[in-house]
Amino acid sequence: MSLPEGTPVVQKPATSRVVAIGCFMAWVGGLSGAMVAVLVSKMVGWLGRAPSCDGIPSCDWYIYAAVGGAIGALTLPWFVVSALRRSPAPAEPPDDKH
Repeated sequence: MSLPEGTPVVQKPATSRVVAIGCFMAWVGGLSGAMVAVLVSKMVGWLGRAPSCDGIPSCDWYIYAAVGGAIGALTLPWFVVSALRRSPAPAEPPDDKH
């Protein structure tokens, strides 16, 4: 299969760039996953009518934060790197029926 003349060839990003973006997304995913998990811990405590601890969202927030941070640190880089490595959709030819 050949490309039509004038079609730009899109190259995949370099491995070093993919690794750098993946590392950046790992800590971003960890922080965002931990914040979302602490919000979930607050909702679980509210729905379960758990006793509140003074000054913190829930008494066991650190467990939720650790699990959510680990999930976020693994999933966000995986999603981003897999999207970077995916080949772009083929461009449709222009429609000349005006």
